[in-house]
Amino acid sequence: MISLRNDMTRRGLLATGAAFAALAAATGPALALSEQGAKALVDKVVADINRIIASGKSEKAMYKDFEKIFADYAYVSGIARTVLGPPARTASKAEMAAFTKAFQAYMGRKYGKRFREFIGGRVVVQGARKIKSFYEVTTTAILAGEPPFTVTFMVSDVSGRGLFFDMLIEGISLLKVEKSEIGAMLDKRRGNISKMIKDLKKAG
Repeated sequence: MISLRNDMTRRGLLATGAAFAALAAATGPALALSEQGAKALVDKVVADINRIIASGKSEKAMYKDFEKIFADYAYVSGIARTVLGPPARTASKAEMAAFTKAFQAYMGRKYGKRFREFIGGRVVVQGARKIKSFYEVTTTAILAGEPPFTVTFMVSDVSGRGLFFDMLIEGISLLKVEKSEIGAMLDKRRGNISKMIKDLKKAG
């Protein structure tokens, strides 16, 4: 298995604010999310992550559980539109629905693999702070035999309720990584969204 720490090396915080601005522009103004509300959301996310990594379930079962975390607590439709980029504006409703569903399952597999590396450890919520129109909630991943490292959730209620729209592992943005990877997959298939979706169902 590829190491999380090797796969996502330290490069500092990326342009998360710009990505959020794109989401906000597409969906309208955010509501009055509080610091406590943002932290409470991530408390739930972390509780579920810790429960899953301590469950002793099979890889396949864990991936389904991590997909459910993504479905329950992430702004899936907004993230999907952002990572797909300009093609999201011309895709049909059916294509966007199919892509969003495939992307959600892909995220469960891909980040489920990353979080399975936390088995024997835990994630601890440290605190939240407001950054313009969203909140940054910082957590620490504590793994056996390795130095602790930071996992940060970006939380907003631009969707109409508090959800995270990005996750940074040691400063590496989920949004930016997936936008690059989905873009590369789409380019390889000459912009054919249906072919990309078919392959995305096997990726992660």
